[in-house]
Amino acid sequence: MIAKELINVKIPALKTSDSGLEAMSMMDEYRVSHLPIINNEQLLGIISDEDIISLNHFEEPIGNHKLSLSRIFVSEDQHILEVIRIIGENNLTLLPVLDAKNNYLGVITLRRLVAKFTDILAVSNPGGVLILEMNERDYSLSEIAQIVESNDARILSVFLQTYPDSTKLDIVLKINKMDLSAIISTFNRYDYIIKATFSEGNYDDMLRDRFDSFMSYLNV
Repeated sequence: MIAKELINVKIPALKTSDSGLEAMSMMDEYRVSHLPIINNEQLLGIISDEDIISLNHFEEPIGNHKLSLSRIFVSEDQHILEVIRIIGENNLTLLPVLDAKNNYLGVITLRRLVAKFTDILAVSNPGGVLILEMNERDYSLSEIAQIVESNDARILSVFLQTYPDSTKLDIVLKINKMDLSAIISTFNRYDYIIKATFSEGNYDDMLRDRFDSFMSYLNV
């Protein structure tokens, strides 16, 4: 999935003629802490609620103030993982998207990004979750997939979790079967360490915790 597929066109961009009060009202309405400022489809930068609070006169146009705007954006063809990285590293609630000619197209919100990322991880698909623990050097997705598929099942999504100062990693598998007993037995025969299993009912909570930890790692 790329940036242009994630754009939220409902959130308006600010103009330099808009006041600080108008900007704060828009942020409150759309539940964001940032808004882009554009001039004739050209991105001038991103203004935050903290920037506006620092202004002495909220009723004046924001263009009357000397602002130090961060001109952070993604190109329309950048991948969702790059979008996540930029939003996380800059602690943003939204990110402007530009086309190949640097024209402003719209923004990607953190809320929409989380929703799409959840779709990618197949949260809505029925099934179970299995977490394997192993050394990094032993990881082989092809072997893991072969074990799952040998039990007439398939992997819907997979992601890895590493740990600082450790060669261990967790492989989180979403599998299209609720009953994982046969798959677990096969992994045990191949001496895999089964760290945890989850049914569909508690998978959402687990995934939410994992995603919150991921976003905290990115400083969102």
